[in-house]
Amino acid sequence: MTTGTLHLVCGKIAAGKSTLCRRLAAQPKTVLISQDLWLSRLYPDELRTIPDMIKYSGRLRGAMGGHVADLLRSGLSVVLDFPANRIDWRRWMLDIAEEAGAPHILHYLDVSDAVCRSRLKARNAAGEHEYVVADDQFELIVARFQPPGEEEGLNIQVEPPAEDVAGS
Repeated sequence: MTTGTLHLVCGKIAAGKSTLCRRLAAQPKTVLISQDLWLSRLYPDELRTIPDMIKYSGRLRGAMGGHVADLLRSGLSVVLDFPANRIDWRRWMLDIAEEAGAPHILHYLDVSDAVCRSRLKARNAAGEHEYVVADDQFELIVARFQPPGEEEGLNIQVEPPAEDVAGS
């Protein structure tokens, strides 16, 4: 049996990652797994700060890794809507693909801070996202962003800029 492909998405907050993930997941035999959706359901009252997000997203990654590898081995492709925004998080994702013997693609959205800030304001105003992110939180999150590099051993695909709409 052929394994599925693991799709990873990298970009600053409000770069359009979740929008791209939904589009990728529309392909046949493809499953979308969204960190924000799972965290908002599992820890609705615990996520108040960025350290909370780091703590609980780490727990979720620990629970999901083997499951995602099983899905890939079963022949399903997986769009992992977890931010691949740091080297250690990308390493976790690459380990899943390697464990499953599956190919992977890191979809990189290289979007400016100004565009991301504008999209985040629109997303916050729309009230449809699981989380509202304040300006000071935006700065902290963007400061932790690490663009992907070839030395990481990833199959990087730079995505064209999306329309200037509220993204994630």
